[in-house]
Amino acid sequence: MQQPGSYRAGPPRADAHWQGPWMERHHTPAARRGRLLFRVVFSLIVQVPSVFLTFGPDRRPVLLHLAPEQFWLALIFAVIGPLALLAGRRFPGPVVVFVSLAAGIDLFVVQPDQAPVYISLAFAIVGAVSRGARVWAWISVGSVWLLTLTVSIFIGTSWSPPRIALTTLGILIVFGIGEAARTRRDRFAQIARIRAQRRQSEVQAERVRIARELHDVLAHSLSQINVQAGVGLHLMDTQPDKARDALASIKESSKSALDEVRSVLGILRSEGATEEDAPLVPEPDLSRIDWLAASVSTQGVEVTVTGMPHHVPQATQLAVFRIVQESLTNIVRHARATHADVELGEDAGFYTVIVTDNGTSPPPVGESEGRGLLGMRERAELLGGTLESGPRPEGGFRVSARIPIPIRNTVDAS
Repeated sequence: MQQPGSYRAGPPRADAHWQGPWMERHHTPAARRGRLLFRVVFSLIVQVPSVFLTFGPDRRPVLLHLAPEQFWLALIFAVIGPLALLAGRRFPGPVVVFVSLAAGIDLFVVQPDQAPVYISLAFAIVGAVSRGARVWAWISVGSVWLLTLTVSIFIGTSWSPPRIALTTLGILIVFGIGEAARTRRDRFAQIARIRAQRRQSEVQAERVRIARELHDVLAHSLSQINVQAGVGLHLMDTQPDKARDALASIKESSKSALDEVRSVLGILRSEGATEEDAPLVPEPDLSRIDWLAASVSTQGVEVTVTGMPHHVPQATQLAVFRIVQESLTNIVRHARATHADVELGEDAGFYTVIVTDNGTSPPPVGESEGRGLLGMRERAELLGGTLESGPRPEGGFRVSARIPIPIRNTVDAS
């Protein structure tokens, strides 16, 4: 069971069942090869037997008696169309041109009313249109069909009007199927792009979050260690007892930092790890504000904490703690202050955090200011709040954050 405030990967997305495994199964190389071979085999099964059989006036199959030259020509054209489909994935435009010509010539090999259904042309049209070779398909099929009708008039081949109408209608229906397949293909491509962008955004957001956590943990702890180490070195010979206290403080700070770094790195566990393998180190919350103030006080900056809101959501507690932690770290490192005030409270539907000091110089406008204040501002804005910072007229520096109180918490409190 997940503990409150622990680092844990989020639940699966609600749309994962149709965005992920289904699409991946139907777009693997093996699945694509299987669909291609099906078209080739199905076309051969339909077209090759039609060289030997036809349908009589009573709609019963009868043997098709062809001269040897006609038979071999009919067999060749019944085979080359399906085999050309093997190249349809890489060259959809040329393939639909070739199969269109083969289908047109095949109509003149036998009697028009006995000509078989050239099913490979339908697959070539659908493949070309769905893969973006729409112009190739329309021009080649339309030109071959008009040329076939024109040649049949000049050589005196009899075509029944119903046959011409049905063939034209069939061609248009196949083109409609191709357009539908193209729309479906484009929709899946768009979904894949959205998934990739969403995945990239989630990865980037996670990187920013980890970087922010590591900065807040390490900046505060290393600042404490640096100050205490300086104190220990300065007092090692003259006041060994105080130097020992400084070393003890360094040990405590380093242990706390190590525990928090481990908890942050726990979210980077390998994909094969089980949920029980993930470290469950509680996130810092408001209960640790007093400990934070005490740790800073040992470095020569007296910290006073006033106010402590109740029923604060865990995410808000973490944000408030990190804002206070980074503010106090900046005070120790840059402000040359002897006293700092931390005021926590609620005001007009907002949790408020105000950190002030009596220092003589504000944090420098540089890398430290960019990283520290940017991280605090991001934490407040991620929860819908704001953060302001700047020097005070009476001296020192002031950091003020306002984070909205969730509606549910407001209702529960009332």
